[in-house]
Amino acid sequence: MKKDSVLKRLLATHLPAALIVLLAIGPFAWMILTSLTPSAEIIAQGVSLGPSGWSTDNYSRLLRQTSFLDNMGHSLIVAVGTVVLGLLVSVTAAYAFSRFRFPGRRAFMLQFLLVNMFPIVLLILPLFVMMRRLGILDTHIGLIVANATTAIPFAVWMLTSYVGAIPKSLDEAAMIDGCSRLTAMRRVVLPLALPGIISTGIYIFITAWNEYLYALTLGGRNVRTVTVAIQTLIGEYQIEWGLLAAGGVVGALPVTILFLLVQRRLVGGLTQGAVKG
Repeated sequence: MKKDSVLKRLLATHLPAALIVLLAIGPFAWMILTSLTPSAEIIAQGVSLGPSGWSTDNYSRLLRQTSFLDNMGHSLIVAVGTVVLGLLVSVTAAYAFSRFRFPGRRAFMLQFLLVNMFPIVLLILPLFVMMRRLGILDTHIGLIVANATTAIPFAVWMLTSYVGAIPKSLDEAAMIDGCSRLTAMRRVVLPLALPGIISTGIYIFITAWNEYLYALTLGGRNVRTVTVAIQTLIGEYQIEWGLLAAGGVVGALPVTILFLLVQRRLVGGLTQGAVKG
């Protein structure tokens, strides 16, 4: 009986989990192997699990012969700016939605939810026209605002649930002691909501770093992010797979390190923010 239960557990749980992990890790492993394979061998034999030699030449060419480091700097500015703008708007909005009952509250919350249901491509044309008139095309500010249009709705929903779990009596006690509404929010609510705010900020950062469509359409020569820079490594008549893979590894490295450092806080904040609403 024990052998049968172990076999059933292996077939029903462990084997499917191993296949899922393999499918998830496989593309990244292929990318890393390709980035370490000499270009001549890739052209002659293609990518293999056991190349005849390892080489960091693709990384050297990527960092020395291209502007990839500058592109990573642009991505960092856009991602951090989106986090700052997104949190400034979403924290205050979440506090208002969780503490006040006003006409149209549900309609506003529903609109935030509906925004995430539409594809980004529908927003590109109106954003392009508005930013051209304002003169912020191909600027960091333009990309920050564009990324914030998709980051803020989810952040408001997440933080509204998180702030709503904090008892209102704490705000009332602070205001009885002489604090204004804004001071009570800053000194009482925000410190208690800090785990959720950090989780939301991490989510916004990762989303803005990986964004491609806005960066391609609303960016240009002056502001070119990592995702667009990787696409430019594909030539018209030839694709240098080693260089392309090296760009993918370097571009994914900051977000991967950030996620590994804060994964517990991120998962905890997401689950706590999803319990109430």
